Amino acid sequence: MKKIFAVAALVGSLALSACNNSPREQAADNIEANAEAAAENLEAAADNAAGTGAESSLDNQADAVRAMGDNQAEDMRTNDADTNLSNGI
Repeated sequence: MKKIFAVAALVGSLALSACNNSPREQAADNIEANAEAAAENLEAAADNAAGTGAESSLDNQADAVRAMGDNQAEDMRTNDADTNLSNGI
């Protein structure tokens, strides 16, 4: 019973800590999630591609989308939105 309570307390504290993210951190997380979803769609299309050239191209696009999302999210986390227009805000 003590183990169940300890696990429940840990899960609850993790959930609360996730809710206390700053708006900037939440926006960065959303950027990463959207980029990952787009990359997964490209990889799914690559799996269904007719030729190896098309498959390779789609896989490369997926990698580029992930990298762009990571870069934008990092920029969101580390730069002040009011003074740095490079982060797209």
